[in-house]
Amino acid sequence: MSRERKTYPKEFKMMSVELSNTRTDLSALAKELDISSALLYRWRKEFSSKQDSSFPGNGKVILSAAEQELVLLKKELRETQMERDILKSFYSGHACGITNTTRIA
Repeated sequence: MSRERKTYPKEFKMMSVELSNTRTDLSALAKELDISSALLYRWRKEFSSKQDSSFPGNGKVILSAAEQELVLLKKELRETQMERDILKSFYSGHACGITNTTRIA
């Protein structure tokens, strides 16, 4: 039997992180908020690394312009490498004397 996954609004996450910065006992705070302490630590880590772009919603990460360009360049590189490998295998077959033997008359 599967459990339904809880979703928390951005405001709740931000409030939880702010409260965690003022408290010393994070496990007690997590119990008060009815969340796991691991989740609270994850939210704190995300907020400290991304600040305003943290907690975008629906699990979609908001990328900066540089990060978007990097993703695009990596995708283009993968495609170019795949094309190169296809051409390599095609030309290596011709270099060994393997050619298409069917002729159209």
